[in-house]
Amino acid sequence: MRYAMAIDTKKCVGCSDCVVACQLENKVPVGYCRDWVTETVDGSYPDLTLELRSERCNHCDNAPCVRCCPTGSSHIAEGGIVLVDPKKCIGCGACIESCPYDARFFHPEGYVDKCTFCIHRVRKGQQPACVSVCPTKCMYFGDIDDPSSEISKKLKTRKYKVLAPEAGTKPQVYYLI
Repeated sequence: MRYAMAIDTKKCVGCSDCVVACQLENKVPVGYCRDWVTETVDGSYPDLTLELRSERCNHCDNAPCVRCCPTGSSHIAEGGIVLVDPKKCIGCGACIESCPYDARFFHPEGYVDKCTFCIHRVRKGQQPACVSVCPTKCMYFGDIDDPSSEISKKLKTRKYKVLAPEAGTKPQVYYLI
C-alpha cells in the first residue's frame, strides 16, 4: 500500500477551502499552514496560461527530511506517509532546510509540523480533510498501488507532473495537467 494525492490543475479554482479545512481539522495555529494554494503564470502576453495548485508535503519515497533527522522524529509511517513525532523533535530545523517543497514549519510549541495526509482520518477510512471539502472535487487521494483506486485510474489516463523532479525525492503528490 502506498498513499498518494493527485490534484487536477484544470479543475482547481484556488478557493483555499483545502487550506481552511486543514487548519481547522488539525488545529494549525493562526498564521501557519500545512497546505497552501499557489498561482503560476507561464508564457508571454497574449499567450498566457494560469495554473492554480494546492501544495503540501509531498510524502516522498526518498524523503531527505527523514534521512537528515538526527532523532528519528521525521519518519515514514504506514502507506508511505511522512510524519513528525513532536515528542522526539528537538526543533533543529534540518528537515526544514532539506525539504525542496518548503512544506514544513516551526510550530509555536517547539517542534516541526507539516501535512500528515490527515492520517488520523485515513486510519478511519476517511479522506483527508482537504479532499473531503473541495468544492470542485479536483483532489484525489488513495492507494496508488491499487489499480482499481480512483487515483491510480487518474494517473493512468491523464498526463501529470510532480514538483521539483530534479530533487530525486520521488514525491507522491501529482498534478494532473
